[in-house]
Amino acid sequence: MATWKEIPGKTKRTTEIGRLISSYLEKKNNLEDHTVHLLFSANRWEQVPFIKEKLNQGVTLVVDRYAFSGVAFTGAKENFSLEWCKQPDVGLPKPDLVLFLHLNTSEAAKRGDFGNERYENSCFQEQVLQCFYSLMKDKSLNWKVIDASKSIEDLHKEIKSFAEEAMQEAQHRPIGELWK
Repeated sequence: MATWKEIPGKTKRTTEIGRLISSYLEKKNNLEDHTVHLLFSANRWEQVPFIKEKLNQGVTLVVDRYAFSGVAFTGAKENFSLEWCKQPDVGLPKPDLVLFLHLNTSEAAKRGDFGNERYENSCFQEQVLQCFYSLMKDKSLNWKVIDASKSIEDLHKEIKSFAEEAMQEAQHRPIGELWK
């Protein structure tokens, strides 16, 4: 059985690039939208050597968010196409499974610290959701949509089932490249 390890696909805020992004998200500074998108991508590329090393060791990685989140959030802004947004991430390690935990925006807004960071408003989140729906049309990726309003126990069972199936199928497959 493979070892499990979780890595933050979500912005790794301890690197120089991550600190710039963190400052931007916390509304401490402003950056041009193209620049921000490219910084998020660069932050993912910083993790590629680690990701490949672990995968080659047989470690199963669970990554919170990833390129899809960056593409959807930038694609939701005015004057950005999803195709342009995907380009900086072409060639990243391709996930064997992409789980999308769907929760309507009004429910999401009730959870945690919603609204404290840039992009955390219901109108923008709806636009992001539409971008995710567009990304899910890519049949070269193994997307699974899960109703996140379920109980933690039911979510766990469903996620575990999808993950076990994906790990079994990926066992002898080489590491793929995203959007290639």
